[in-house]
Amino acid sequence: MTVSGTTSGDGAAGRGHGAAAGSRTAWTEAWDVLLASAPARRRGRVLQSALREAVRSGRLAAGTRLPSSRELAADLGVSRGLVTDAYEQLTAEGYLRSGHGSGTWVGDAVRAAAPAVRDRAPHPPGARADFVPGTPDLSLFPRAAWGAAHRAVLARLPHRALGYPDPRGLPELRTALAALLTRRRGVVADPERLLVCSGVAQAMTLLGFALHRRGARTVGVEDPGSPENVAVLGSAGLRSVPLPVDCEGLVPGAAARAGVRAVVTTPAHQYPSGIAYSAARRTELLDWARSVDGFVLEDDYDGDFRYDRAPVGALQGLDPERVAYMGSVSKSMAPGLRIGWLLAPEELTEELVERKRTMDLGNPVLEQALLADFVEQGGYDRHLRRCRLAYQRRRDTLIAALDEHFPGTEVSGIAAGLHIIALVPGRYGPEARFLERAAAAGVALRALAYHGTARPDDGRVRLVMGYAHQSPSDITRGVRLLAEAVGRD
Repeated sequence: MTVSGTTSGDGAAGRGHGAAAGSRTAWTEAWDVLLASAPARRRGRVLQSALREAVRSGRLAAGTRLPSSRELAADLGVSRGLVTDAYEQLTAEGYLRSGHGSGTWVGDAVRAAAPAVRDRAPHPPGARADFVPGTPDLSLFPRAAWGAAHRAVLARLPHRALGYPDPRGLPELRTALAALLTRRRGVVADPERLLVCSGVAQAMTLLGFALHRRGARTVGVEDPGSPENVAVLGSAGLRSVPLPVDCEGLVPGAAARAGVRAVVTTPAHQYPSGIAYSAARRTELLDWARSVDGFVLEDDYDGDFRYDRAPVGALQGLDPERVAYMGSVSKSMAPGLRIGWLLAPEELTEELVERKRTMDLGNPVLEQALLADFVEQGGYDRHLRRCRLAYQRRRDTLIAALDEHFPGTEVSGIAAGLHIIALVPGRYGPEARFLERAAAAGVALRALAYHGTARPDDGRVRLVMGYAHQSPSDITRGVRLLAEAVGRD
């Protein structure tokens, strides 16, 4: 048998003629094992898959001549027809080429695959101490309860439920979420106007497309606020206009002066400043929306976690026709679940549903049924209580550690959420040097300036410090490392 067109000594095909006669290459021997272990009816597919992968990986280089079907069949101990079928199938797919009487060759349309698969998911910084905000404690995820619900739901889910779902979400999940949000967040929740989404990001994208279709080209965003909102709205063709936030909420008249007709807000626990909108600012914001026939896009960011009193109810409950309410399980359970919700004003609902349908044909059914069961059986409430107690303790630990190692530090915002704003005295600054020394010591931090354009020049170091994802002992150790790194000159 002859294999030509390859530069490797082993020939890269059925037998290697650069070695002793009768020797086999390692990958041909692997075929033998695969074919021997495969049921007879699957051996053709196994051979095709092995050949296809050899071409993709570059082990069979372009221009390599393959053994004849008779020779390869004899080598592998299979029928010649099985090899012929494999050659014909891969020729039809473009992996191989053949000419009458000239044999079968590896085609040149395929390029070798990348040597490794990259993981572009955001990962923790790998620092000695990590105070970057925005992540819950993923070790608290209720694996046992979730697993039990998974088995129970899968056992009773009817076959028809595994078809394409209602693009708004499973009726049982929309009903369960509507009851939950009405009870916990004080919203006006009609299940017919509730859309299950892949987190707040998709909910905001849907709203962005709807606003753009109505002629909007700009949307107001809080300053300071989340840079992610700017990117998400930009993907829908909208430009973000920063609107200043003070200790009560959006500065009066900011939206009107900017000329926008929609604003994105986090009124229950403003991210990142940590304030809760005052009653007066809530009223003013809704009055503005009504006056311009506009909309408030309410992101209920970590609204479930309040430690000194019951959480402030959602803004949407005051005017469900002017407020589009968004939330998710990303902070309460885990962002990897990719489950969120959008309560839409009636005027926007049908358009949002149709856009959701064309975007992804609906969210995964099994995960929706799982969350519905978890909520209905009380598992979600139990999980929130567990997290609330853990996060409250960690917040208290962080504040105590800052008080010990950075005396004079002020913590602003309400006792809520997964982060604090720490205003470190100027004697530890300037801020740029503070951050440089922290990074050199392996302490991951984020400055408040990262979240907006306003940068007060009073010499103090303003930090947004996340604590939920760390144990109390790690928090204490991290602040001590920070103090050692940036201590006073």
